[in-house]
Amino acid sequence: MRAPSSLTLTFLPLLGAAALASCTGAKSTAAAKTADSLTVTVRNRLAQARPAETVSIPAAGRLQALLAQYGAENLLVRDEQTGQFVVSQPLDTDGNGTPDELLFQVASEAGGTRSFTVMGQPDGAARQPKSELTTFSRFVPERTDDYAWENDLVSFRTYGPEAERMVVAKEKGGTLTSGMDCWLKRVSYPVIDKWYGGYRTNSNYYHVDRGEGHDPYHVGVSRGFAGTGVWENDSLYVSRNFISYKRLATGPIRTLFELSYAPWSANGRTVREKKIISLDLGSNLTRFEEQLSADKPLPNLTIGTTLHAEPKGVRGEVKAEPKQGWFRYWEPMDDAQLGTGIVLAPAAIQGWQDHRTRAKEQSHLLVMTTPANGRLVYYAGFGWTKSGQFATPAAWDDYLRDFAQRLAYPLEVEVK
Repeated sequence: MRAPSSLTLTFLPLLGAAALASCTGAKSTAAAKTADSLTVTVRNRLAQARPAETVSIPAAGRLQALLAQYGAENLLVRDEQTGQFVVSQPLDTDGNGTPDELLFQVASEAGGTRSFTVMGQPDGAARQPKSELTTFSRFVPERTDDYAWENDLVSFRTYGPEAERMVVAKEKGGTLTSGMDCWLKRVSYPVIDKWYGGYRTNSNYYHVDRGEGHDPYHVGVSRGFAGTGVWENDSLYVSRNFISYKRLATGPIRTLFELSYAPWSANGRTVREKKIISLDLGSNLTRFEEQLSADKPLPNLTIGTTLHAEPKGVRGEVKAEPKQGWFRYWEPMDDAQLGTGIVLAPAAIQGWQDHRTRAKEQSHLLVMTTPANGRLVYYAGFGWTKSGQFATPAAWDDYLRDFAQRLAYPLEVEVK
């Protein structure tokens, strides 16, 4: 089982090219070579292995100079332990056409340290290693107006303004929700284009498992696996479908996009909301960065995971570890089992509820949080027994616990 991919946030100061030149006093051959590369040291302070985790190098200092000199496509990352180039991805986080980060993934032993060299080469694009695995996302106008995203392990979607309009107009085929949907895949290659392609001639196509997985997960008007709202007076106030999107990146390590929502009402308050969503290779959990503001103070931001009506009296199981920062629901799903989960910083958690009600699609695991300056980051996703990753709820619990621990103790990254 692969470990969760996540951003690394701890950096030590960079040694700039100017400082290097002042130390040598002259541009020697060795100095010239160093100016065309930088060394990245990655330390894992945890007493557990991290088999595949994303490292992010900000585009500043000498990395910025390398980008300017060689172009993002000609930068290479070499693993100094193996001498081999590893897959990397320049990432433009704001859509202005200029890379803001360089991503690559690291396998770290417990307490281990690894070194990498980032270098520019005139023929770097031709020497880039190829990956059979990738991340992907796109707007899907052929299925009304979904937005869908995936990696090698999981796939998701949510719903746009045309799907909302159809419901309001009482036309068939619409969906009115800002909830998030799970697509249960069990192959490592992308399925979004194939499944939506099948939908064009058979509207039930992706609801049937043909060996790659399917979509048995029901969202309806619920929060799905990770929708948000404001909980007050035993009511959950929520947005409607997204009204616009912006795809910022898709590639071998991360897909990144934004969803914006129309202003909505939370018990007399007008709320404005945007979600910045990303998914890394090898992770079962999507990263959500929630940005919201209101004309009056909000009591909380609540993350909801739907508790589906149990078939034949079989009841799903909620488990919460707020001090560790994770929550999950384990339930039957057709002829298999499904675990959904939420992970976030424990300091942001106000409380939680296993909220069951007779109201249609309104039973939820609710996690009430306090955003910092109108911003909250959380991770959510699923583990499916048919994927071969998680045979039991205990295995899913272990994954969520380890993910939470890695978020609390990120890899230390030194660039020089």
